[in-house]
This record gives sequence, C-alpha cells and structure tokens, in this order.
Amino acid sequence: MNFLSMEYFIAVMAKRNITKAAEELHITQQTLSAHIAAIEKELACQLIIRSNPLELTYAGEVFLRYASIFYENYQSMWNEFNDLTSNQRGKLLVGVDHARSCALLPSMVAAFQAQYPNIEVRMIEGNNLSLQRSLVNKDIDLAIACLPESIHGMEICDFYEEEVVMLVPETLLAERGIEAEPYLEDLSAFRSCPFVLGSKDELSGQISRELIEKSGFQPIIKAQTDNAGTRIFLCTKGIGICFCPISFVPTLLNAEQMKQLRLFHFRSGATYPMRFAYRKQSYQWKMILEFIRISLQEKQGVPCAEL
Repeated sequence: MNFLSMEYFIAVMAKRNITKAAEELHITQQTLSAHIAAIEKELACQLIIRSNPLELTYAGEVFLRYASIFYENYQSMWNEFNDLTSNQRGKLLVGVDHARSCALLPSMVAAFQAQYPNIEVRMIEGNNLSLQRSLVNKDIDLAIACLPESIHGMEICDFYEEEVVMLVPETLLAERGIEAEPYLEDLSAFRSCPFVLGSKDELSGQISRELIEKSGFQPIIKAQTDNAGTRIFLCTKGIGICFCPISFVPTLLNAEQMKQLRLFHFRSGATYPMRFAYRKQSYQWKMILEFIRISLQEKQGVPCAEL
C-alpha cells in the first residue's frame, strides 16, 4: 500500500462515485478501481459497498480515518520541504462564494502566480456555511467569505469591508421623477419602484430587506435570486432596483451599461466583513500565508514584494 492509493481512496469517498473521482484525478476508472481492489485485498476485507452512491463498510470508515491522517501528514511533509528548499510546487485549494470568485480572484490569482508559477490554484465555490464545512472537512486549504471573528480550530484574518450598494435603472428615476442624493438615509423615495432582491439568507438580500423595512414600506418584488450577477443584469434590463456588493460592479458592468444605471450608497448599515480562514496546524504551509499576503496587497493596490 502507498500514499497514492490512500489519496485515490479519499478522492473516491469524497465524490462517492468512481467515475467522478477518476475524472477529478485524471485517471481511468479501471485504474482507480484496481487501486481500491488492491487495498481491499491487502487488508483482507471489503471497504466499499458498491451502491449508487458508494457507501463505506465499518472497515472502510476505519481505513478512511487512518488514510486521511496519513495523507495529511504526508502532504504536510512535502509542504514543509518545499518551503525549506524554496522549491514551491503543489495545489492550493481556495474556497470562495460563486459571484465573488469572478469579481476578486482573477487579479489575486494572477498576482500570486507571478511569484509562484508552479502552484496550481484551484477554486472551489460555495456559500459561507458550505465553505466553513469544507475547511473543517479539509476539502479546501483557505476560505474567503463573510466569517465571524473567531472559529474554533481556525486562523482568521481580516481581508476588507464589503459595501452593499443600490443600482437603479435611469428609466425608473425618469418615469417617477425621483431625485435623490448619492448617499441615502432611507429608501422612502423609491417605495413605488419595482425591486430585484436576494433572499433573507443571502447577505445583500438580508441587508436590502432590512433597509427597506426600516424605510417603512413593502417592496414591489419583480424577481428574486441569490446570484448577485443575475440581479445586476436584470437591473440593466430595467426590471427593477437591485442591491449588490460594490466590488461586483466594475467587474460585471461595462461603461455603457453603467450609463443606464445610477449607483447609490448608504450612510450606515450596508457593510459586512470579508475574512480569510484556514486551519490551525502544527506546520502551516507558506503558500497559504503568501496567498493571503499577496491578496491583501493586490486589494490595496500595493506592489507585491516577497517576504
């Protein structure tokens, strides 16, 4: 038995499917099945119940627990020796929410790869809760999300304060004769307008609903989606007013589209913290810390210089 077989077994049980795991590992199903069969033969017991999805036997659960520990230590060893020899190679798994991956990561990954071209940055998308679970389950190395200041077993690092803004089609303003300052106290002037909102479970949706409720009216909701990009594009079509993180605006809209919209800020109550989170470990891979450092400098517009 070797570490490669353990890695393959872990991958199979993460996907609960031989075909999907083989695609993820870039090997054939036959090769992957042969490795699993070889482990079962060596241990003289069945590890997997070949159902759909795959299930573990009790022996399989025991083996998965040990394999995960062995493989994590093996990976930590390579990470530490890569740091010692400055021979940085490997794969960094970064978790981020769906829309923000498009708004933030391209420039961050480009800046990181300029210094560490042999590190593959693999992006895993999800919402805040799923990203926290992925960290705990060791499916990702680093999460970028709206996270609390403290999470048991995790190191937390502040990234930036995200601002939620309101986009209003110019046609709506003209039709209703609305005149408003770019910084708003409340939304009373927009009570007759249609809205495109996120749900109460989505951060921008939660903030927008709180601001509307505080303004004392029930919104006319024409569409609802938790995808901020979709809300923005519906807004450009004149469907209704939308709320979104300000960082998404320059990424998703061109100059011509921006001419069709008016952007409004709020004086209070429309921000939330974005943070990095990674597991506390006996040895911390330098690449996790370097990705954070470079991302902070990229966000602040500061040229990166290696520590």
